[in-house]
Amino acid sequence: MKIKVMIVDDQVILSEGIRSVVSSSDSLEVIAVAHGGKEALELMEKEVPDVVLLDIRMPDMNGVVTTGEIKQRYPTVKVLILTTFDDSDYILNALNNGACGYLLKDISAPALVDAIINAYKGDTILPAKIAKKITDAARLVASDREIRLRKAFSLSDREVEIAVMLYEGFNNRQIASALNLSDGTARNYISAIYMKLGSDNRAGAIAKMKEVLGS
Repeated sequence: MKIKVMIVDDQVILSEGIRSVVSSSDSLEVIAVAHGGKEALELMEKEVPDVVLLDIRMPDMNGVVTTGEIKQRYPTVKVLILTTFDDSDYILNALNNGACGYLLKDISAPALVDAIINAYKGDTILPAKIAKKITDAARLVASDREIRLRKAFSLSDREVEIAVMLYEGFNNRQIASALNLSDGTARNYISAIYMKLGSDNRAGAIAKMKEVLGS
């Protein structure tokens, strides 16, 4: 049985080109082509695809919002973003809304076919260039957090490292293990952090960090 694919792209010439590539595979079948998010959702009421190839920028409903709507209504459908935009915010928002992968339109025809098949099988599809964008974005966020915490509370490098882990929900034992510290040394660092933050417990310390980090 063929994998049922829906293509959603507001540029007709591109959607037809993608249709041609997808239809060339014996494993895939294009069951619908939509030119916007709203149209895609309407078409899915008639027939639900296995995989949706979805552009990110569309006039009526962008790809991030459309992804969320699809996953809410049809949780088993695989949504694969196929776009020309590699902005890290688009990538992270699409993945957070349930997309199983993010591809750029400079992908080769065979690679696109393989990506659709692998997405259907449950794989996460992130080419090296996209994965690097995510890593770089995460690194910037972490670096920004560290700078702000260090400045606000006069923390040492090690204290900043542990404070971020506290903020992210790590317990004492996990922190000690991750940083190759004894349990006692980890507790001493955490006590020092509490003191500098003006708190006597974890919840209070996290609340103080949230005030500085704005989240």
